[in-house]
Amino acid sequence: MIGGGAAGFFAAIHASGKGREVCIFEKSPKLLSKVKVSGGGRCNVTHQPMEVSKLIKNYPRGEKFLKKVFRHFSIADTFLWFESRGVHLKVEVDGRVFPVSDSSQTIVDVLLSEAEKSGIKIFTSTGIKELNPSQSGYELITEKGVFRADAVIVATGGHPKSDGYNFLNSLKIKLNSPIPSLFTFNTPGESIRELMGIAVQDGLVKIEGTKLNYRGPVLVTHWGISGPAVLKLSAFGADWLYDHDYRARAIINWNSLYGENDYLSQLVKYSQAHPNRKVYSHALFDLPARLWEHFCFKSEIDPLQLHGNLPKKQLNKLVQNLFCYILEVNGKTTFKDEFVTAGGIDLNEVNPETMQSLLHPNLYFAGEVLDIDGITGGFNFQAAWSTGFLAGRSIN
Repeated sequence: MIGGGAAGFFAAIHASGKGREVCIFEKSPKLLSKVKVSGGGRCNVTHQPMEVSKLIKNYPRGEKFLKKVFRHFSIADTFLWFESRGVHLKVEVDGRVFPVSDSSQTIVDVLLSEAEKSGIKIFTSTGIKELNPSQSGYELITEKGVFRADAVIVATGGHPKSDGYNFLNSLKIKLNSPIPSLFTFNTPGESIRELMGIAVQDGLVKIEGTKLNYRGPVLVTHWGISGPAVLKLSAFGADWLYDHDYRARAIINWNSLYGENDYLSQLVKYSQAHPNRKVYSHALFDLPARLWEHFCFKSEIDPLQLHGNLPKKQLNKLVQNLFCYILEVNGKTTFKDEFVTAGGIDLNEVNPETMQSLLHPNLYFAGEVLDIDGITGGFNFQAAWSTGFLAGRSIN
């Protein structure tokens, strides 16, 4: 097993037994590091159970491939596996699933415990320099020596650069160049950054000139905008944004329940009902007060302006800022510990029923090393559990 992350451990655990000697080789000194930091240290294990047809819609890349994989190990199977080992899970309002302990260490501990019970040998700080086929299987060349294996599962996770896959060069496996997925939008020239920490719960973010859009929470940060809506949009728009050097115009509707005419009619009704109230002083549409004041300022509304005599020009500008707020995006920010990449091993070279390479016998792949990535919400871990299970169980 090459890789000591979620997919690697899950594959190793399911490959153990039947008299096999199973080893995990991890290049870093730490095991399950991404599991440890995920979900703010709580570990977003998976998502609320759903039909496979709905589940696969949360993967910008690998949808058809995963449709076959998830038939073998579903979200319900993930619940059963962890809870049967004493890890109680809870479903939050947005569908994300966490251990009841709210600690990722709970997940780390159960994986380490199961590996120990299964007699799995673990080698940390042991990176694989080369993986070469041999007459009896494969040779794993490391700085600590040469190891031999009858079968190998590659679960090294995603790499931000193609050279992270160089250890596979002798196998001539097709690789789709990795590019970032799940990142925030940097808006260095925009004044909204002064409102960092402010969030709305139901925004709609679009990328101008495309059909790309996503609805959900939006967070203002010191570098631009983030939150689930932006992160999910970045995943589905990863290729387009990469091709455009992460320069784009983001268009935001700050409350997706309202259309342009809805905003206008509600503002007119409010002005008729409360003509003597200051526009600045009463935030509408469930928006934070500071964000509402920002929109008033951007709409050139005087701080003392009353609703009853708000000029039509300023009213229309306010509607546009609420419904069609434009931000110039210039760059991205990724999270080093939790980065997700689009790209990896081409899925056309892997059997989705077994995770075995179609070119090399007894060579399997699991997790994000494949050209698979999901949006936020536990979907990347679910892909890791499912592909890891299938790879481990498929070894002859």
